[in-house]
Amino acid sequence: MKRRITISREFGSGGREFGRRLSEELGIAYYDQEIVSEIAERTEMSERYVQSILDSRPAISYPIHIGRSFYPAFRPVWEHNMSVYREQEKIIKELAAKSDCIIVGRCSDYILREMKPIRIFIYADKESKIRRCRQKAAEEEHLTDRELRQKIREIDKKRSQYYAFYTGQDWGDRLNYD
Repeated sequence: MKRRITISREFGSGGREFGRRLSEELGIAYYDQEIVSEIAERTEMSERYVQSILDSRPAISYPIHIGRSFYPAFRPVWEHNMSVYREQEKIIKELAAKSDCIIVGRCSDYILREMKPIRIFIYADKESKIRRCRQKAAEEEHLTDRELRQKIREIDKKRSQYYAFYTGQDWGDRLNYD
């Protein structure tokens, strides 16, 4: 039986670090940014563009489970979002089928639901997130605590909207995790 572990996480909570350490401890594959690189390669879009799609809230406000948009102006953006999500879904399923692995984010808990992965959600209090963000921040990034709180709030909101849009479920809801 394959070991598949998905890790969803709040921004600044240490979810990536937890995933890397767990993968080292268990001796299994770890996937995170590699998925973005593979999506870019398969869709012939730049990694930066793919990442911007993954980091932004969906182009329209109707969840995917409701159906297609009737707004023609959104069609190209909608189609790029959908092609990125479909590729992401394929890649995640391929990775999980090939070997034991840990996959961070990208709705992987939902995408792999039929494979029954262990689904983990990592969270932390605001002060711990701010401390961790300060430790991991790029040299040129000098944000105040207030600006950091705002950044954390915005990123978590986008993650929540992305997850709800593609899954129809609430991101971070304890019922969606083990």
